[in-house]
Amino acid sequence: MAHWSLAPESLSTFQTELMDTRAARPFSFSFNTSDYRILLMDQDQGRLYLGSREYLVALDMHNVNKEPLIIHWPASAKRKGECQMTGKGRQGECANFVRLIEPWNRTHLYTCGTGAYQPICTFINRGWRAEVKTRTFAFPPREGFTDYLFRLVPGYVDSGKGKCSYDPKQENIAVLINGNLYAGVHIDFMSTDAALFRTMGGRTAIRTEQYDSRWLNEPVFVQIQQIPDSAERNDDKLYFFFREKSLDSNGGASPSVLARVGRVCLNDEGGQKSLVNRWTTFLKARLICSVIGEDGVETRFDELRDVFIQPTQDERNPMVYALFTTAGSVFKGSAVCVYSMADIRNVFNGPFAHKHGHNYQWTEYTGKIPYPRPGTCPGGTFTPGIRSSKNFSDEAVNFIRAHPLMFHPVYPIHRRPLVVRTGVDYRYTALVVDQVDAVDGRYEVLFLGTDRGTVQKVIVLPKDPTSMEELTLEEVEVFRQQLYVSSDAGLTQVSLHRCGVYGRACSDCCLARDPYCAWDGESCSAFTPSTKRRSRRQDVKHGDPLRQCRGFNAKEKRLRETVQFGVEGSSTFLECQPRSPQATVKWLFQREGKRKLLNRAGGVLKTNHGILLKSLNQSDAGLYHCLATENNFKHTVARVALRILDRDIVLALTAQDEDEEPKTRHAGPYLQSSISSTPFPPEIRLINQYCQSYWEQINPKQQQQRKRTSRRHTESQDQADKVRGGLCETGK
Repeated sequence: MAHWSLAPESLSTFQTELMDTRAARPFSFSFNTSDYRILLMDQDQGRLYLGSREYLVALDMHNVNKEPLIIHWPASAKRKGECQMTGKGRQGECANFVRLIEPWNRTHLYTCGTGAYQPICTFINRGWRAEVKTRTFAFPPREGFTDYLFRLVPGYVDSGKGKCSYDPKQENIAVLINGNLYAGVHIDFMSTDAALFRTMGGRTAIRTEQYDSRWLNEPVFVQIQQIPDSAERNDDKLYFFFREKSLDSNGGASPSVLARVGRVCLNDEGGQKSLVNRWTTFLKARLICSVIGEDGVETRFDELRDVFIQPTQDERNPMVYALFTTAGSVFKGSAVCVYSMADIRNVFNGPFAHKHGHNYQWTEYTGKIPYPRPGTCPGGTFTPGIRSSKNFSDEAVNFIRAHPLMFHPVYPIHRRPLVVRTGVDYRYTALVVDQVDAVDGRYEVLFLGTDRGTVQKVIVLPKDPTSMEELTLEEVEVFRQQLYVSSDAGLTQVSLHRCGVYGRACSDCCLARDPYCAWDGESCSAFTPSTKRRSRRQDVKHGDPLRQCRGFNAKEKRLRETVQFGVEGSSTFLECQPRSPQATVKWLFQREGKRKLLNRAGGVLKTNHGILLKSLNQSDAGLYHCLATENNFKHTVARVALRILDRDIVLALTAQDEDEEPKTRHAGPYLQSSISSTPFPPEIRLINQYCQSYWEQINPKQQQQRKRTSRRHTESQDQADKVRGGLCETGK
C-alpha cells in the first residue's frame, strides 16, 4: 500500500506523456471530490480501495475504469454547520475526508473519516454478492455470481477518536491486527495531542504518554507494520516510523527535525500503578541517513517522508527502505537509505539515552538496568514467567517512562544512502520497491515520486564489493506489473515497463539495463523469465551491447539525416536526446568531408536536450553528429544538416511580404516577376526547402492538400506562394 503525493498541476503532463505510449490509464470517472488516497490493495479480490473527500471508491486493479463502485459518505449538514462555526472550513476542511480502510474479514472492511472535525467510523459490506450472504470466499467468482457488493452497513456509526485525526491535513497511520486497531493520530480538535493508540478488540484503549515530549514531540507519522521478533508470538512487536521535532533544536548545530523508528509489544496491557492505560514497552531510536561530500562536509537527510518494507523469505527480517529529504527550504536534497532489522534490533537491545551533566546533554545511561529489561514483551522468550505487562516491576515501568530513547542511532546498510539527489529542483515524496527477475539475477527497482509530479524508475547495481552504481531508467503500488499513482487530483494506473521507449535497436535495449525489458530479435519488449528465446538479449548487470548484440548492431537501420535551417545572426537549437540517461554526449562537426570535435568558443550552450548555437554565420553550415557513449559503446543519436540563410535576403523578402498586403492582390504578376528575377536563386531554393519541411512538420494533411492544389498552378506561382507563406509565418 502506498500513497503517492504528487503535485496535481504536474500530474496531467505526466499522464499525457504516458498516454501517448499507452502505458497509463487515468481513473476518469468524474464526480465532485478531491484528495485521493490509496488506502488498501486487496490482491485476493483484485480490488483497489480509495478514500477521498466524502467518497469511498472500489476499483478493478486490472483496469481502474472498469465499473468503479462508489459510496457517497458525507458528513451531516448539521455537523458541517457546527464545524464552520468554529472558524474552520475556509479551505473546505468541514467535510468527511476518508483516511482509513482496513480489512475486517473476508466480507467486511472497516473505514474511518475526519467527519468534519468529528472523526467517525463504520463497516463496509464488500465481496461477490453470493459470498457475502453465505460468508464463503472464492476468487474469481463462479459463473452466475458476478455482482460485486460495495456498500456501507446501514445504521452503524462508531466514534473515530483515537483512530482518525480531526484535521484532514494531519497524516494518519493505522493497521488492524486481530481485531485491534493500532493508529498513529492526533486525537484533539487543535491537533496538539499526538499519540500511538490501540483501540477496539474488546480491550481497554491504550496510548503513549500524554503531553510528554520525551515520548513524542510534534510527530508526523509515516508508516506502521507488525514484524515478528522470534518464533514466540508473545515477542511480536509493532514497528512504526515517524519524524518529530528535536528537543535540542535551539538554533544551534542540532537538527530541528529527527527521523525515528519506534516499537511496542502487541500484548502490552499498560501498567498497574504507573503508566495505567499507557504503553509500558514503548521505545524509539533515531534513523541516520547522511552522505559525506568530496569536501568532507556531511549532508544529513533528517525529514523522513516515506517507508517501504520489502518482505524477504524470513518474515522476521524484511528490508526497510526509507525516503528522506533535507530539512529546510534553502538546500534541496533527497536520499533513500536501506536498513536491516538486525541493525534495528541491535540498537533497541543496546544502551539507553540519558540527559546528564551541567549542560544537560544526551549521554549513555550507565546505571543499573531493571528487570525485566525495558521494552521486553511479557510472556516472551526472555520473560516466560511474566504473564502481563501489569506484572512488570514499578522500577521497570518508571525507568521506561523516563528513558524511552535509545542512545545509539540506526545506521543504514554500508553506512551510506542507496540513492542520493542533491542540487536538483525537486524532492522525492513517495517510495515503492519491486523485485524483478532478469536473465542475470534478481533486481530491486525503486519507483520514486517527486514533488513536481513525476515518477522516477531507479535501479541500483553492485559495482564492486564496496560501492554501488545507481541508474535512473526513466522518469515516469506495485501489483501484477502495475504502478498506482494517487494525488489530490486523481489516480492513474501505470505499467511498470515502457519498453517501446528504448527503441527497436538491440544496443539501445541492452544499454537501458531495464530488468523489465529485453530485446526479442525485432524490438525492445517486456521480459518474462518463463519465456525461452534464443534471440532474447538482456544484460542488466553490465549493459554491454558489444557482447550481447554482436551481429545484430550491423542490422540496425542507418540513422536518417535531418535538415535544419538557420538565419545569419540568429540562434538555432539542435536536438539530441540519448535514450539512456547514463550516456555521455559529444558533438562532431563535418564540413567539406572533414569531421572534427565541435569547438565553437563561447557560441554554444549545451543542455540535456541538445545544443544552442548562437549568432550563426555561414561557416556554421555543415553536418552535425551527436555521438553518445556508454560502456565503451559509441553510436550516433542524431545527424543534422544545418543550412544558413542569408540575413539580408530573408529580411528583404520578409519586409516585402509585410508591406501593404492589399497591394499584393493587384500586383500578382509583378510579385512573380520580382521573385523570378531575384539574383540569388540558391537562397530561394533554401527558403523553399525550409518552408516545405516546416509545413510537413506542422500539418502533414495541409501539405497533401497543397500538393493537390499545386497541380492547378504554374511552377512560378507555386514558388511564390511557398516563399510568401513560409516567410510570413517566420515574420509572425
